[in-house]
Amino acid sequence: FSFGFKAPTSILLKYRKENNNITCDDLKEGEKRHIPNPISKFEDAFKCFPEVMANIRKIGFEKPTPIQSQAWPIILQGIDLIGIAQTGTGKTLAYLMPGFIHLDSQPTPKYQRGGPGMLVLAPTRELALQVEAECSKYTYKGIKSICIYGGGDRKGQINVVTKGVDIVIATPGRLNDLQMNNFINLKSITYLVLDEADRMLDMGFEPQIMKILIDVRPDRQTVMTSATWPDGVRRLAKSYLKDPMIVYVGTLDLAAVNTVEQKVVVIPEEEKRAFTRYFIDTMKPKDKVIIFVGKKLTADDLSSDFSLQGIPVQSLHGNREQCDREQALDDFKKGKVRILIATDLASRGLDVQDITHVFNFDFPRNIEEYVHRIGRTGRAGRTGEAVTLVTRNDWRIASELINILERANQSVPEELISMAERFKQFQLKKEIEKDLARPHGKVRKGF
Repeated sequence: FSFGFKAPTSILLKYRKENNNITCDDLKEGEKRHIPNPISKFEDAFKCFPEVMANIRKIGFEKPTPIQSQAWPIILQGIDLIGIAQTGTGKTLAYLMPGFIHLDSQPTPKYQRGGPGMLVLAPTRELALQVEAECSKYTYKGIKSICIYGGGDRKGQINVVTKGVDIVIATPGRLNDLQMNNFINLKSITYLVLDEADRMLDMGFEPQIMKILIDVRPDRQTVMTSATWPDGVRRLAKSYLKDPMIVYVGTLDLAAVNTVEQKVVVIPEEEKRAFTRYFIDTMKPKDKVIIFVGKKLTADDLSSDFSLQGIPVQSLHGNREQCDREQALDDFKKGKVRILIATDLASRGLDVQDITHVFNFDFPRNIEEYVHRIGRTGRAGRTGEAVTLVTRNDWRIASELINILERANQSVPEELISMAERFKQFQLKKEIEKDLARPHGKVRKGF
């Protein structure tokens, strides 16, 4: 199907789910717009642009990546876009191809613009050079690009810019330097890209970005990409994008954690209940939480405990009658209770949009289930928070959990790092003992 064809919702949902869990939302306030359907073939987006199609064939791409399939229909309609996607997902081409078309379709001829028409801001020299390399692969209507970065040949960069380019790919520091010294005119920019916005903020580039954007015309089209969706990036988007749509794309371990603030608490087993009660006592009036447990018995025990303390809760697990499970879910959805205690199996297919918190009372059996759990919050453009209790019995997963936290730019507790190290040493010791127990006490190479 193409984005001009109104495909049935079930087909769209299936396509989006099968293509790296694409999810979309319209962040425009008030009445929501129709989100353009994703495309499955390059022709669906570019059949009217033979030069773009020729470039695609020349490079040999088979089909659009998930981010491209959903971003192109949105950007080509002139709508601002936020793309939450990791590197390596094809996001560069997702904004470059529509950028070429945007430049070519401007009413003011190139020679009358007085400066570049497209600006890509990137956090590092390496990324800026990657984008420039990608840009250089394609020849479109004689469009010229330049990469501007700190540490590069400043004089050479100034010479190229003053002679005239269409696309500037730059790190904020060096571009701000050229801007402040009047070597570059940014008033001609009509298509702006903030690539890896979360990294730019982490690196402290917000003041430079703000100075740069003062000179860029307000009626531009803006595309922002980010691997995560923390408060700083949201603030940037709210300030500099106009009525954007947002697209989340990623494999399970990445898509689910982008909008969730993850907190890990390393705690003794016997203190878990007291900590959970403390968490519930600090909930705000509109908060809604799922407490995940590993066993049905734990779900019943916690439910009884809280009910006896006068706290309204519901529980969801396989031993409850179907009618009771439906009642529990209905109470939770309608807000009659704000706390739902659930096992993993019972929560499959659970679709409640306004869950603010996920609380992992017991750590799940594997890291995939962890990601599945925390993906219950932070939906539809909202932020969510996941609190996870980890005990010494969970040391096997410490290393994988650290990996997930680091990839989502979350803080990692020192105790978790120590736990991962202890488990690594434990495994190493077991391997050595196994080798020593072999005939003649031969130890394998590497130990």
